[in-house]
Amino acid sequence: MANSYAQPVLRTTDLSEGLRVVERLLAIADLRELEIDYEARVSSTRTLTPLLEVLPRAMWYAEGDSEASSEAGDDPSAHLPIRVRARAADPETVGPFLKSLHDTPATVRWDFEGWPAAPEVGLGYGGSRGAFVTLCVNVLDLEQPATDHTVFVHVKQIEAERAPWLAAQVGLQVIGDLVEAPY
Repeated sequence: MANSYAQPVLRTTDLSEGLRVVERLLAIADLRELEIDYEARVSSTRTLTPLLEVLPRAMWYAEGDSEASSEAGDDPSAHLPIRVRARAADPETVGPFLKSLHDTPATVRWDFEGWPAAPEVGLGYGGSRGAFVTLCVNVLDLEQPATDHTVFVHVKQIEAERAPWLAAQVGLQVIGDLVEAPY
């Protein structure tokens, strides 16, 4: 499966503002088959303990040369920093996940059926491949640690015009380039 392409529509130091923009984008999306994916780079037990309470079946792996992982049955707190990933989580976990993060770099990705038609830019319904919203918490450009938060809309590369159209639907504009998402 090809990666989606992501374009930022909001950068803010106010996490609740970022979440409100995500909610407005989701309000225009086709939310059938909604799934939420998480990823966090955890370097302290202060974050690890509440995060694993929210996502008890999350997978993790140690960074660097270690082969420690949840698959191997290792203790995550003995191998920090680690990457924690959870796929297809319930929507009710978003608030508790965000609350557990403190200053931990993380992403929340809403994956759903599709985007609405955008006739103003010549696009029909945008199907599931490429229909996502990502909230990057304490992360810039999907990967680099930061002190602020960014909301990205994901679209198919051949439908790049959809990203500025989506931003306009929620009163915003794109604020950066369309880039291939890392997942």
